[in-house]
Amino acid sequence: MQSEHHDLIHEFPEYRKEIHYLKMNNEHFKTLFDAYHKLDREVYRVEYNIEPRSDTALEELKKRRLAMKDELYRMIKESGSQISAQ
Repeated sequence: MQSEHHDLIHEFPEYRKEIHYLKMNNEHFKTLFDAYHKLDREVYRVEYNIEPRSDTALEELKKRRLAMKDELYRMIKESGSQISAQ
């Protein structure tokens, strides 16, 4: 099953402000954000057979992407109080 990119701004449009804040102020978030988007592009290339891989390899990539997204989402949710205080 092919899909589209899962960039964070489209996944969590209601947290656009928080994502921007974290990218500017949290180096760990920025690094993870960049790694997530790199992995998302890799999944996309495999799904569209640009870079063929086994189904097992694709599932592993998707699991890694989901784990990263969960971590990023946790950081985004926690940042709400930081942004409110400013």
